[in-house]
Amino acid sequence: MRCPYCGYEDLRVLDSRPARDGEAIRRRRECAQCNRRFTTFEALEKARLFVIKRDGTRQEFSRDKVLDSMLIACRKRRVPVEDLQDATTRIERVLRQDYDDEMPSSVIGESVMEELQKIDTVAYVRFASVYREFETVDDFREIIAAMKKARTPRKAAHLPD
Repeated sequence: MRCPYCGYEDLRVLDSRPARDGEAIRRRRECAQCNRRFTTFEALEKARLFVIKRDGTRQEFSRDKVLDSMLIACRKRRVPVEDLQDATTRIERVLRQDYDDEMPSSVIGESVMEELQKIDTVAYVRFASVYREFETVDDFREIIAAMKKARTPRKAAHLPD
């Protein structure tokens, strides 16, 4: 590795610590020639994962696209970006565990919906309306009714004393 400022190859590592939920190592380095400091990250090179889109085309998986879609759904909502980044990490981790080379885009959409439902119900409905291509008000009513039904605790059967 070379110094990004002067190109010199003699560098000192000042500090190393885990980063990105233990998936990388952050190193603080100093150049022996110009004495400038900079940070590097070492991470495992991940296998390429492809998404099979609805039209049959393939595209490389992008965690940034997943995060961007969640940010759009959460626009003007009080949802910390950190929560969305954590959700994106969970989604990517599960996808990489469950799929070796490629997966249908529907798996990603459903995973995003699951995470958003836990984080913010309004964002969940927003995302679902685009992802599931809502066309009528009834589509919104159906998803809201399903959410209410899922949240309603079941009443215990009344047994005679």
